[in-house]
Amino acid sequence: MAEQQKGRRSIEVGPTGRTVASNLVRLRKRAGYTTRQLATLLEQAGRPVPASGITRMEKAERVVTADDLVAFCIAFKVSPAAFLLPLKDSPRDAVEVTGAGVVPADAAWAWASNRRPLMTPSSETARTAESEYALASLPPTAREARLHPVGRAIEAARDDVTRLASYAGWSVEGDSDQEFADLLDQARTSLDRARAEVDRIAVERDELTRFRDGARSKTGEGGGDGQSVD
Repeated sequence: MAEQQKGRRSIEVGPTGRTVASNLVRLRKRAGYTTRQLATLLEQAGRPVPASGITRMEKAERVVTADDLVAFCIAFKVSPAAFLLPLKDSPRDAVEVTGAGVVPADAAWAWASNRRPLMTPSSETARTAESEYALASLPPTAREARLHPVGRAIEAARDDVTRLASYAGWSVEGDSDQEFADLLDQARTSLDRARAEVDRIAVERDELTRFRDGARSKTGEGGGDGQSVD
């Protein structure tokens, strides 16, 4: 056994692994669990991890597997993103993600929330990249909603409103009032665009309904002889 361990390559915990370890400590303490209590919950859930193993995970001395991660999420009633990233998402913050390096925190959370690719492409290829991302990352209904004009407009509005909301936490000097005004105008424009898209769909639906009802009245739905049925 000693010889096998000697020849076995140890698994190095990278930046995301260290974030997972830190979030495990944070979430366990927030829930008020001891490592022993958490171990009991995991055992009841069918994914046993001893208290000593949890302690090693919190110190980033033991790798958290995909099954471990999901079991922790269930125990703490959170999404996987709550483990994978630090709890900061301001555009002026940065986080380190394995394989991507240091990236803006808001971009990392948008990616972890299944909203867009992590690495923002050039404007010429952004639409194609987002479509490919949706095709590979989302189930059919969510994918169709995301790629629909209404879905795109709502995503843009959400981004602008998020930037506007985060402004309150920024420490900005100089033209801070103008910057806020610009963010406010941009958010209003995006919300108006999203509403216009929704209204357009409503109009199209009404037109389709009138056309269908008109066709039924002409053919006499259920009459069979082309005459209207009272």
